[in-house]
Amino acid sequence: MLRRIVILVGALLVLGGVGVVVVVNELSDRIAASYRGYASAEVLVDIEPGDSIQTIAERLAAAGVVRDNWTFRLAAWLSGRERELQAGEYHFEQSLSAIEVVDTIVSGKVHLRPITFVEGWTIVEMARTFQDAAFGTAEAFLSAARRVELIEELDPTATDLEGYLFPETYSLPRGATADDLVEVMVAEFRQAFSVNLREEAERRRMTVRAVVTLASLIQKETGSLEEHQLVSAVYNNRLRIGMPLQCDPTVIYALQLADLYNGNLTRANLEFDSPYNTYRHAGLPPGPIASAGKAALQAALRPADVGYLYFVSRNDGTHAFANTLNEHNRNVRRFQVEYFRRQRSES
Repeated sequence: MLRRIVILVGALLVLGGVGVVVVVNELSDRIAASYRGYASAEVLVDIEPGDSIQTIAERLAAAGVVRDNWTFRLAAWLSGRERELQAGEYHFEQSLSAIEVVDTIVSGKVHLRPITFVEGWTIVEMARTFQDAAFGTAEAFLSAARRVELIEELDPTATDLEGYLFPETYSLPRGATADDLVEVMVAEFRQAFSVNLREEAERRRMTVRAVVTLASLIQKETGSLEEHQLVSAVYNNRLRIGMPLQCDPTVIYALQLADLYNGNLTRANLEFDSPYNTYRHAGLPPGPIASAGKAALQAALRPADVGYLYFVSRNDGTHAFANTLNEHNRNVRRFQVEYFRRQRSES
């Protein structure tokens, strides 16, 4: 910048030199003075690839980030970095000098937008959220979620990435694509399903797909961290003795795949013919039915040391567990039949 100021002073001297010191001081003060010309709490300025410095300056001035476009252009020229300005969406919320604005855009620290995927969501639910957050279409996300090559060495039988898109809050630049996001989500899954867990799976003679599938059932059955290992114990015990898992969320998933689920699971639905229906088919379903969090992944491999074979909802977010069918039936009467009878009576 000093070199360019010298050049500018020299140019002014050549032109006559009258008031050179005054002019230089005014220019220096102008580009160094903090400015905030917008009334809102914040503004976002989008710089497209290939934008000229004139276009960038005009957008910043129009947004009130700089006093006027020539102040920004002068600051960029004096800094010697006018060719280093980077495209992206930039967030401004405080007074900045023109030089500081130049530094911000040269840094490439673009504004990041958060998007949250909840534990227990399916690919379809994630796709809706992706579209609602205005990153792209649901179809684009669903297409990206078929990139099985991202998980091929862990699960060579996968036909999509159901269960392998880790549920988390991600921060993305405005231009991020569905492919960009899916790659990050799979990377997060790999980190959550650590080498230690993979080694545990090998010791238990379980494939990665089996672990992730079981974890998805646990995740859908309970949101209580304290119950993850108990639910895992129930399913592991049933698998060991060849007892059907009879997991309601697998039936719901099967109905959703067929576009037949209306939000209400009926007894007739339990007879729906699908390999995902664990009332009709013993063992695990063909694959994950949702994305599980880290705790559920761990619980799938580390069930509680109990003999439970049954559980039923207490309607408060927790479950009553039982070793025998008689004990389970008593729990069903207490927490389901009598509970809903009281609900109807009170209403």
